[in-house]
Amino acid sequence: MKTTFYCLLILAFQFGFATEKDSLADNPFSNLPQFSTALYEECDACGCSASGGSMGFASMLNTNFIGIRYFNQSYQSTDGLYSNSPWYNENFNTVQIWARIPVVKRVQISAQIPYHFHNRETNTGNQSINGVGDITVLGLYQIYQTHKDSTVFIHSLQAGAGVKIPVGKFDATNNGSVNPSYQVGTGSWDYLVATEYVIRRKQFGLNTLLNYVIKTENDKNYQFGNQFNYAGTFFYLFESASFSVVPQLGFAGEVYESNYQLGQKVRNTSGDIFMSKLGFEIGKEKWSLGANLMLPITQNLTGGNVEANYRWSFNLNYSL
Repeated sequence: MKTTFYCLLILAFQFGFATEKDSLADNPFSNLPQFSTALYEECDACGCSASGGSMGFASMLNTNFIGIRYFNQSYQSTDGLYSNSPWYNENFNTVQIWARIPVVKRVQISAQIPYHFHNRETNTGNQSINGVGDITVLGLYQIYQTHKDSTVFIHSLQAGAGVKIPVGKFDATNNGSVNPSYQVGTGSWDYLVATEYVIRRKQFGLNTLLNYVIKTENDKNYQFGNQFNYAGTFFYLFESASFSVVPQLGFAGEVYESNYQLGQKVRNTSGDIFMSKLGFEIGKEKWSLGANLMLPITQNLTGGNVEANYRWSFNLNYSL
């Protein structure tokens, strides 16, 4: 029931902003950047399968590209057994090859191949894990775009679905820790539905997105909870003869359902977080460089035993 509800909510929200279709033949962004921010935040509350999330799934200045991105997530966790239980630092790091490639008219394929290297403090000393993470592939279909000579607003709506392939290693010994997401992979095939809507007036615009991740049980009988994500980003395009700059400001939210082990709900694994977003991207010819920072505003992760400190990323892309 929850899955059906969220899927319907995604479609209702995005189509609620849509205007009457004008034309699919003309692309209003054919000579401008495709202002796309995040399509995923499938990090299972932290970093075990993090591959983009509210940090962003597409370049702000390259419609079609291949690039490399690094992002860092900082958390702290406690067992919460006592009022003075110590807090330990956790750092989730990812280097990622990512791309967005046109296939046929109106259809794009986005892909991410991550390599994770995480570390954390524990009461017995420091721990670290590393390895190739789960690969994500998403197909997006352009439902409509308004004429580029629209006198008021330019609109764009995309929707799609994808899959996360369980390439990364899942270590069942971490299931009993305070943060079960301390992994490089989930070990499960997960499925995604997503929509993205952009409204633009001259240099100003707003990008909104909704997506839902359906997660399945892995061969260790562990299942991470399904995940609902939303975000909105205001942007401004500054262009000169030699370069372009896009500052951006917005918000992002994530809602996590409970994990399951052997068919039983795992206590204190659901939660939610709401964050602010600040970033920019600067481009010259076929190259672009971007950076983003996210800070939590409100959060309730794993019953309050895990707290997010910040997330940040930078990326270097080459336009295809």
